[in-house]
Amino acid sequence: MSAEKLIRMANQIATFMESKPHAEGVAGLANHINDFWEPRMRRQLFAILDAGGDGLKPLVLDAAPQIRRPAEAA
Repeated sequence: MSAEKLIRMANQIATFMESKPHAEGVAGLANHINDFWEPRMRRQLFAILDAGGDGLKPLVLDAAPQIRRPAEAA
């Protein structure tokens, strides 16, 4: 999946969660990604985050510590 598509997907979840109180939105975003994104997608998200997170909404950046980082692919 392209980085642009992954960023768009994460930002769409953030847009929905922005209607909630901040802490609830952060938890909701992290829970959604943990529950529904496969490890390959989360690995790609962390590659974007590790490179500075350009293009990601602030709520995604705030939720990052609560998102499970998958093991590196073999």
